[in-house]
Amino acid sequence: MAYYRQVGSVPPKRHTQHRRPDGGLYSEELVGEEGFSSDSSLLYHRGIPSSLVDARPWTLPDQSLTPNQPLIPRHLKLHDLFPKAEQDAVTGRRLVLGNADVRISYSVSESPSPFYRNATGDECVFVERGAATVETVFGALDVKRNDYIVIPRNTTHRWLPTGEEALRTYAIEANSHIAPPKRYLSRFGQFLEHSPYCERDLHAPDEPLLAEGTDVEIYVKHRGDGPGGLAGTVHVVPEHPFDVVGWDGCLYPYTFNLADFEPITGRVHQPPPVHQVFEGANFVICNFLPRKVDYHPLAIPVPYYHSNVDSDEVMFYVDGDYEARKGSGIGKGSISLHPGGHSHGPQPGAVQNSLGVEFFDETAVMVDTFRPLSLGEGGTASDDGRYAWTWSGRGPSA
Repeated sequence: MAYYRQVGSVPPKRHTQHRRPDGGLYSEELVGEEGFSSDSSLLYHRGIPSSLVDARPWTLPDQSLTPNQPLIPRHLKLHDLFPKAEQDAVTGRRLVLGNADVRISYSVSESPSPFYRNATGDECVFVERGAATVETVFGALDVKRNDYIVIPRNTTHRWLPTGEEALRTYAIEANSHIAPPKRYLSRFGQFLEHSPYCERDLHAPDEPLLAEGTDVEIYVKHRGDGPGGLAGTVHVVPEHPFDVVGWDGCLYPYTFNLADFEPITGRVHQPPPVHQVFEGANFVICNFLPRKVDYHPLAIPVPYYHSNVDSDEVMFYVDGDYEARKGSGIGKGSISLHPGGHSHGPQPGAVQNSLGVEFFDETAVMVDTFRPLSLGEGGTASDDGRYAWTWSGRGPSA
């Protein structure tokens, strides 16, 4: 995210002495992407960020994947996964879908998470319901309903639910970095005029978060030989990880709310790329929001049937009533998986029913992947087993 920020106390020149009030030196840490060839930030620690006093294995939540075979579209009912909100937003995640590029998990939580960092890639977490404070080594961020929070790889953080409503989070974990689409940005990294959002809509920490503590545990997800090429380790550090007195650079966590995305509309139906908000390696993230729809006198507002030749489409239905899925059983908290190799589109009757409609009241988050998705244990557990047959009204037992 090439948008420079400076927070807290930093020296006037990088890689020079930055002294503590007692005359000692702060420890300068470079956090950078792609080696030393992309965005980075410099953090100034009271302690030594490399210090460890203990380490032990962490058994990750089930990361195993089952191929989508036979190849069929699926309806996953995420709200059925958690009868009670007894877990936290990190260790309580249940893997729904995944491949070598991205993993999609869901959790419902009321408890604080442990300190955590994902060393395999960036995370983009969507807050479906509830609110929380996300404390990070860069500072704290408050998140609320319909917020995305983008957390760069290896950022130590924890989730602290706030308020009375359970925190429902939809975690999109990359094996790469997550950023705004390149077509929205100038060659210097500024948002262009045609972008549906801009820098004013992104909210980053604005002051350091300093805490005291000793022998603090940090849960680390990293590359390994477990399912999905992942493993977990608990690092025990001698001093609290939130010891950064200041930082500057272009790499940091930030939030973005759906209310700040300006939908792009047209006289006839607009394709999904106009709804794009972020991208990672081999996947994109889009959001479909309440909006005025097609205004050609003969327009058909719902999508045309389309065959995902190069991608799998995952739609998470957050709010409203998604026009093209009416009659399928899909509702709030549902996921539809439309895999490459299957032509999909409106439910029977949806085209006719949409004629003359001027406004869609729907909120959905879409992830399109360019490699096939498999089912995690949460996806298998929440599959309704009927969705594939809703276009025909018949199933294999009919």
